[in-house]
Amino acid sequence: MDPDLIGAVAAVHRSDEHTFSKATYESIELVAGLGVNGDAHQGAKVKHRSRVAANPDQPNLRQVHLVMSELLDEVADAGHNIVAGQLGENITTTGIGLPVGSMLRIGDTTLVALTGLRNPCPQIKSVGDGVMKMMFIDDPDNPDGPKIGRTGVMGVVITGGTVAAGDAIKIRFPAGPLTRMEKV
Repeated sequence: MDPDLIGAVAAVHRSDEHTFSKATYESIELVAGLGVNGDAHQGAKVKHRSRVAANPDQPNLRQVHLVMSELLDEVADAGHNIVAGQLGENITTTGIGLPVGSMLRIGDTTLVALTGLRNPCPQIKSVGDGVMKMMFIDDPDNPDGPKIGRTGVMGVVITGGTVAAGDAIKIRFPAGPLTRMEKV
């Protein structure tokens, strides 16, 4: 896969319980079609509690949650105490921002297809006053329209493997016109 962009893994996280934040590990194992081994959101069908309540048979498009370290840096620069994994991400990235359908080769073997945006949840307020507001930006194409959430992207595991801090992330954009991500 010839990459269109190269970033890196800053840190990896998982939690076997439905907690807002996730513990940091040296590495995590991604399982094709299921997500992060040992994470509460692992599975082919949706595991997020509100989505399970709405329809437990819908496909799990939120197997892997990625957040840019640059967002965490911005929150910290605004005076808030925040660490990687605190927003519930499985992979904290550096150096990437992507359209839906992008394919991420993480390390040597793992392949993740991005499905959409994570919607900011009220638990983000636990990080500090004003942090939830920082999770939204104006839409550059429609400044008077709804704000765009930026609490990370979600994806599904196409090819499993081990992911660790320091692994390269090689990104291949989808063919054809690029499509802005929507909440999944």
